[in-house]
Amino acid sequence: VFGLPQDNKRRTGIVVFVDRFSKMVHLAAVPAEVTSKQTACLFVDMVFRHHGMPLDIVSDQDPRFTARFWQEVFTLLGTQLSMSTADHPQTDGQTERVNRVL
Repeated sequence: VFGLPQDNKRRTGIVVFVDRFSKMVHLAAVPAEVTSKQTACLFVDMVFRHHGMPLDIVSDQDPRFTARFWQEVFTLLGTQLSMSTADHPQTDGQTERVNRVL
């Protein structure tokens, strides 16, 4: 979720990770210019550390998740990356509900 009011650390976005099995939500405030590598570090720290590596990931079309870095990481770890489609919440409804609350 981007375009939020700036906090005291100049962050205007929130990266949202939802574990679809446990329904646990992980949120991280980030700057608008967050890189795919920074996002990957957040993913490892906030999701992998608590839940292990998922066998399947649903992502929106944000370039931070479709960048080559992510594709390489997922290939190495044997994780399938499934892309959701815009305005089609059935593919990623849990995260969309969290985003509406934010």
